[in-house]
Amino acid sequence: MAVAAKPVTVFDVYDRAKTGPEVDEKQWDFKMIPRTASELKKKYDIKLDKNQIIPTDMGMMKRLFKAGMEMLVTCGIYCIDTKRVIKYTEQEVLDALAKAPKEFQFGEVGLHGRLVKCRKHTDACSPIIQGGPTGAPCSEEHFLAIHQSYAKEPIVDTIVDGVLQTIKGKDPTPGTPWEIEAVKSEAIMVRAAQDRAGRSGMGL
Repeated sequence: MAVAAKPVTVFDVYDRAKTGPEVDEKQWDFKMIPRTASELKKKYDIKLDKNQIIPTDMGMMKRLFKAGMEMLVTCGIYCIDTKRVIKYTEQEVLDALAKAPKEFQFGEVGLHGRLVKCRKHTDACSPIIQGGPTGAPCSEEHFLAIHQSYAKEPIVDTIVDGVLQTIKGKDPTPGTPWEIEAVKSEAIMVRAAQDRAGRSGMGL
């Protein structure tokens, strides 16, 4: 009987981020990633069809998956804080994919929450549409109104919020109490914006 593979835990990832191969960030960004991508593009005969953004050819999709898998296993994931590479085996990646949930609830169960499901390229159901400033800086004065305008759009399923430029006139410098105050205020105001738009319970 085959022994079940041990799942990769957050502790494993932390340890690998502390002990993985040391790599300079610029070497990673400008040498390792582009070089590997170029090599895999040739190896798997990856070609861009400008007339078809999302490929539907099964052969191409399989080659893209294999190239993506090899890219991940070869390059790993770079940890900026430790300047080391977190490495995974192909089997660890496959096991994680097999155990990944096929659906999850985004927002509250009800009229304005959404059940996010795994979609295939031939799926007839519409994708989830996320609306919002998506990390863009917003003024304190207009933050609530900006998010309310997104929440009012019927086509928008969930909100991806922006960030406050200031909080009570102060700069929300990372690592300071003002940053914490800004993040809390963002969440409170986005919820208020959803309520005002009549979309309480939307995912955020």
